[in-house]
Amino acid sequence: MSDFQASMIERAIGRTLRKWRRGRDLSLVEAGRLMRCSNAKISMMENAVRPINPVDVMAAGFAYQVSGPERDKLYGDAVYAKQQRLIDGVEGGLLFDAALDYIELEFEASLLRIFRFDLLPGLLQIPEYTRATIRADDLERVEVILAQQEVLRAERQARLHEKDPLRVRAVFNEAITRSVVGGPAVMRAQLLHLMALTELSNVEIRIMPFSQGAYPGMGSTFTLMSFPHEQHVDVVYVENFMQGQYMERPSDRELCNLRFEGMWRLAMSPEESLELIAEAAESL
Repeated sequence: MSDFQASMIERAIGRTLRKWRRGRDLSLVEAGRLMRCSNAKISMMENAVRPINPVDVMAAGFAYQVSGPERDKLYGDAVYAKQQRLIDGVEGGLLFDAALDYIELEFEASLLRIFRFDLLPGLLQIPEYTRATIRADDLERVEVILAQQEVLRAERQARLHEKDPLRVRAVFNEAITRSVVGGPAVMRAQLLHLMALTELSNVEIRIMPFSQGAYPGMGSTFTLMSFPHEQHVDVVYVENFMQGQYMERPSDRELCNLRFEGMWRLAMSPEESLELIAEAAESL
């Protein structure tokens, strides 16, 4: 990658990888044999001449017999560096500032509590659903937005399958399952994808049925984000197509928490929700 310029954290990761290898008194060739890759790849990783794959960092940690905490820390640094490179690569103007902040916060979060009534969150979208929503929203810049947002969303979705995965509790209005976004084939694939996600222990989806009538928080959408560090308080994020807004006051957070828990109790059970999603997919 000729235009690649390593960040400070990427260069630090490379130096640490070199220190690990030399600590085992291994040559580049010997390290390559251990990791089942070329010595050229080992050299490029250590000199940070191209983006470093977090998986390769973890593999090096095991190959060099590095202690778990030290290995996991460098892996986390590599994940962070990769996420920052993706975010920095988004062309100015394609996402407003609050939306970019949201993506960074989502990468840091440990739990998302989501309510939506007309559009699935990007975290749970399949590529074809994403394309359909972007084409409908911004015809002039559709190709550039598609190329950049799809890469971001793929990386975001990977967090659902990590060793310490992002937890998601989502309540969706039944309207989401009935809106035929992208046509019947795309919407059916999207609903089947939702069904597959519910098999993950860290993802729970509940549907608010039309038959429920009124419910807490009706007419609004929001995401309540929680973080692993005690010093980082919950953040509420609300967004429309023009702007996003964060609410951090204790009273705002508590109000949204109460509304979400009220929705959670009134929505269909996970089993009933799965059945409704399956029926909607079957009808397409």
